Amino acid sequence: MTPALTAALQDAGGMFVFLAVELTALFLIISYGVGVLQEYISPERIQSILSSRNGRGYVIAALMGAITPFCSCSTIPFLKGLLRARAGFGPMMVFLFSSPLLNPVIIGLFAVTFGVQVTLVYFAIALGVSILAGVVLEQLRFERFVVPSAYEAPKPSGCSTNCGATPAESKWLRIWRSTWKDFRSVLPYLLGGIAIGSVIYGFMPTDLITAYAGNDNLLAVPVAAVIGIPLYIRAEAVIPLSAALAAKGMSLGAVMALIIGSAGASLTEVILLRSIFRLPMIAAFLIVILTMAISAGFLYALTPLGAL
Repeated sequence: MTPALTAALQDAGGMFVFLAVELTALFLIISYGVGVLQEYISPERIQSILSSRNGRGYVIAALMGAITPFCSCSTIPFLKGLLRARAGFGPMMVFLFSSPLLNPVIIGLFAVTFGVQVTLVYFAIALGVSILAGVVLEQLRFERFVVPSAYEAPKPSGCSTNCGATPAESKWLRIWRSTWKDFRSVLPYLLGGIAIGSVIYGFMPTDLITAYAGNDNLLAVPVAAVIGIPLYIRAEAVIPLSAALAAKGMSLGAVMALIIGSAGASLTEVILLRSIFRLPMIAAFLIVILTMAISAGFLYALTPLGAL
């Protein structure tokens, strides 16, 4: 076995273990937290806050996405909670698109690495396209492509309230059992997506990315957007990686497209969404992210900043 192959296997294996542990913890913690919130916030209240009947629900969903430090995969349990609370479909989609792209971690790192002006362009495009996509998908009635079971809370198996626990304890145990059952239902999707993403991470060389997404390639932006989706890269890693790729000659427009593609629609997230949405909705989700990534890349190149 060559040293290069050994290093690639180690990178892929290390990424698999890291993501499996991290995403499992995130899914369980967020799912449990959403379950606790649902104990205290009625579905009617959530419906009124995130309603599709006026523009306020879309803006609130976008702001929720901007203040929640979720990666693309950890938005899924929160989205499940919104579905079960029967929140407006359009605002839910706004949250799904905006949360991984506008979370405080990625915005902060973006500003430090690329400057405030570039960050403002990125923020405005991601926010605007997220809201527009939510409105359009609502108007096109894409809610019909939600799997019916996604609206149903998992029923905990076994005893639920009378197992020797106090009334105060039984509520928390019931939430945990529901959380665990929900996690088990998505575990095959989660592990499958992590495995594929880890292999790509370990074996796809950065030189290949820069070769097809460099300054001299007219297709650099769309190529970078497409390449970004199968690369599951955390916000903490995608910005430093993008800075390194830019230093190797990758255009900043292509860098922006890569960041949006990888942070907004990782392969792991797409596989997880299969447990919630039917294929037309998943296709629409990918089209929105690719459109956002490509538009951001080209618009950035056309601005005065692109000449810097």
